[in-house]
Parts: sequence; structure tokens; C-alpha cells
Amino acid sequence: MNIEQALFGAFAFLTLFSAAVVIFAKSPIHSAMALVSTFFFLAGIYVLLWAHTLAVMQVLVYAGAIMVLFLFVIMLLNLGEEPPGPRLTLTRIIGGATALGLFAALAITLERLPSTVADLGAQAQTFGTLETIGKAIFSSWLFPFEAVSLLLLVSMVGSVVVAKSRI
Repeated sequence: MNIEQALFGAFAFLTLFSAAVVIFAKSPIHSAMALVSTFFFLAGIYVLLWAHTLAVMQVLVYAGAIMVLFLFVIMLLNLGEEPPGPRLTLTRIIGGATALGLFAALAITLERLPSTVADLGAQAQTFGTLETIGKAIFSSWLFPFEAVSLLLLVSMVGSVVVAKSRI
């Protein structure tokens, strides 16, 4: 096992651990901060996969802008810790059984996958680079890209109209 594999395993474990903290933390602030750490660990995985552009976008967009928005909303709503409820309810039992079933199905599927990895040498050199992403966005994904930009423009105009009407 080389250092790259060890780092990948560490980042993967820390990503899963911080994602579990997001789910099980009682305070919304603690959940949001654990989500930030999840985003950073994912960016580390992207760096190890030589997708530096995706790693930078992960940190800037998700760990930066989106989490600032989440924390702003949490603090604006003044959410506190959730009061303790009953420990064992029917919905928790059903949810736990469903999660265990999905985990078992995933484990069986992963066990049946072939253990050989395809040679991705040529694709790995260009994966996640700015040139590849730019070519994909402006060729085969041009219409969805423009549709999303139009949707964002309409939502910004709508939020300004709503904010102006309340002032």
C-alpha cells in the first residue's frame, strides 16, 4: 500500500464519518460544520483522483458559498437543539430496517463486481481538467447549461421583487 492509497482510505473514512456526524448531530450548527468537513474531505479525494478543477469547485462552491448560506439560514431561524423524544418508535425501527436492507444490497452488489479495474490511462489524463469540462459544457451540455442559467436569473429577479415588496 502506497501513500496515495493510504490517503484515499483516510479521506474516504473521514468523509463517511463526518457525513454520519451530519446526520446524528443534535445541533444544526454542528451538522453544518460537519458538512463543511465532508466537503473538504471530498475535495481531498478529488485531488487524489487528479481532478483538481473539481476539487477547487467543491471547496469554492459547496464548502464556501453554499455553507455560508446554510449557516446564515440556521442562525436567522435561531434553531436550537432538538428536544429529546422517544428513543424507539415504529418509524425508527422501519427506517433502521430499510437502511440495513439497502446496506446489505450494496454489500452484495459490491461483492459480485469483478475485481479487475479497466485501464483508464488515456481518460485519466484529461478527466476533470478545465478544457474537458469546458468542451462538455459548451458542446453536448449547452442547452441544459443555458436552461440552468436562465432559471438562476429568474430566481434572482424573483427574489429581488419579493424583497422590494416587503420594504
